[in-house]
Order: sequence, then structure tokens, then C-alpha cells
Amino acid sequence: MRATAERLGAIQIDSVNVLARAHYLPTFSRYGAYPTRALDDLAHGSRELFEYWGHAACFLPIDLYPLMRWRMELRTEAFGWFKKPRLDFMEAVYKEVAERGPLGASEISIAGKSKGPWWGWSDGKLAVELLFRSGRLAIAGRRNFERLYDLPERVLPAHVLTAPVVEPREARKQLLIRAARAMGVGTARDIAQYFHIDAWWDRASVKGRKPPARTQELFDELVEDGRLQHVRVEGWKRPGYIIPEAKIPASVHARAIVSPFDPLMWERKWTKSVFDFDYQIEIYVPAPKRVYGYYVLPFVLGDRFAARVDLKADRKTSTLLAHAAYVEKGRDAGEVAHELADELRAVAEWLSLDSVKVGGKGDLARALKRALA
Repeated sequence: MRATAERLGAIQIDSVNVLARAHYLPTFSRYGAYPTRALDDLAHGSRELFEYWGHAACFLPIDLYPLMRWRMELRTEAFGWFKKPRLDFMEAVYKEVAERGPLGASEISIAGKSKGPWWGWSDGKLAVELLFRSGRLAIAGRRNFERLYDLPERVLPAHVLTAPVVEPREARKQLLIRAARAMGVGTARDIAQYFHIDAWWDRASVKGRKPPARTQELFDELVEDGRLQHVRVEGWKRPGYIIPEAKIPASVHARAIVSPFDPLMWERKWTKSVFDFDYQIEIYVPAPKRVYGYYVLPFVLGDRFAARVDLKADRKTSTLLAHAAYVEKGRDAGEVAHELADELRAVAEWLSLDSVKVGGKGDLARALKRALA
């Protein structure tokens, strides 16, 4: 779990639990079965990971906390846009958390009512989220996946909170290096997307503050300093970047089911340009318009995507359901089915499911059924 977090620099958190919650899958994809409590322990026990906005809501290695302070400070500066009643309300929420925390947003006495499902947040939920994003609150843990908010000094290690502030320009550079190391290779745009270095909310104008440096300037300086290298990639119109110590392996023998929320899938244009693999998560697509299925996970074999499979963990029947399976163009269906069957057995065992059942949809379904027989 430590190795995954260090290698990737960020593990996206998501509530989707069709197979397993998305943040538990990247470690399984890279290392196989492990106790999922290891992630919870690192995040909410030893505090080697912390929760913040990296790519999206992510678990990040604790050494990245100083590199996120510039983003927190921007959120604090943005409070200047709010009118006094909003600021007073936020301060009242902060004081209640300070007195009673850790608290879920639903436990705040002055929170008010939610305005609807999903993003229809109550005023209290909005307040704690803004305070969290500005660094005035931190995530102490989760209860039934609901965030628990508390003061940073009661959550995070003291040495992290007292670490010297990293100048914003340098912090952004260091995050770009971490992103390049995690991705292997990418254009400036690809790599900047990893931690959303060039996101509009980090570039928004705040009165009295100098606009941040253009991202390309940061790449140019990193190359000049020898911290990144230019590379030419066949078929790419723009230059790529790698870390100087990057090594190209002689061969790759990977076999993995990959979450739609895995860093490998974050920047779909990058995934297409590197692996020639088009992917779209179809959870939010109306059923009649879905091409492959509801919760389709890519399957990596060797150094390429070989298939995609629509999975669901049916915990009532203790069955891993593969509603549909599709082989990628140019891949041998028999070989892929054999390898995918073994991987599905491993997934079922990890999730303590007793069996694997394959539906009839997809051009790989029949071969996969035979391989599992």
C-alpha cells in the first residue's frame, strides 16, 4: 500500500462500490490481494496518507502536504469574494467543529437542510468543505463513507504542520515532477492534469495577487535545471517529458483489472495516445446508450489493454458477475480469456466471493465462460 501511494502520488477516492470502492483497487491492480484495511490504517491511523484535492478527492502521501499549502492559501484568499454573512456562518461552523469535532457535516447543529441528492449540499456541508479545502479543517476519518472534519492539529502530524512553506512556484514544479514520475511520459498538458496544476480554480484572479506562472514556463525551467527531460514520442505532435532517471523496461508482463478511477485512466487523451485505447465510463450514460456496460473495467495484459469487462460484486449470492466481456482488436481471444479468467478468480478471492459467473454479452463472453469452466 505504501509502495502504491508513493509510486502514484495520489489515489482517487470514490464512493462507487459496484465492485469495490475505487480507492482500494489501484493497489490490487499492481500487487494483487492485500487487506483493504491497510489503506484505512495509513490514512486514518498512522497518518502516512492524508485526504485532499490532488487530481480529485485523493489520498496523498503525507510528504505532499507542504506542496498543497499554496492551493489551500488560494482557497483562503478566495474567501474575500464572500459577503460578511457567509463568512460569519463559516466561522461559526469552524468554532463548532473546534469544540465538538470530529464531526460529519450532518452532525453540525446549524448545518441546515440538504437541498437535494448528490450535490444538493446544506449550508453546513458547503462551509466545512470550503474550510477543508482552505486547510483550516482536515479529514479525521470516515463513518459510512461520510467525511469527518476536525482541526488539522488534531489530525495531522505536527512535523507536517510546522514544515517550512514551499513557495508556490516551486511547489507546482515538484508536483509536476511527481506526476511525470507516476505517468512515465506525457506532454506538458498531460502531466499538468495529474494534479490539476493548471486548473482554472488555481488560476482565478484574486485582488492583489500576482497571477501564477504559466505551466509551460515551469516545464521549461525544469528542463533547464535538469529535473525533467524533453523526449520525442513517435506520433505525438508535442514534445513529451520524462524524469531523468526514467528507464524503459526490456519487456512488460503485467496482468491487471484496472479501475475507471485509476491514475492510468485519469487523462483519457493520454491513455489513448500512449496505449491506443479509447475508454469512457458509462455509469452516467443512459442504459440504452451504453456500448459496453454499466461498470466496465479495462484489462491490461502485457503492455497493452487487451479487454474490457462489466463487473459487479453480488454480495448477496457471493458471486463476481461479469455481465459482459469484450476483447480488444488484434488480440487473441483465447489467450486473453485464459488470462482474464485467472484474474477474475483472483478478484473474487480477494473480495471473499465464492464464484465467478459470466453473462452472454460481448465477443469475449463465450471464450471467457470456457476458460472459467
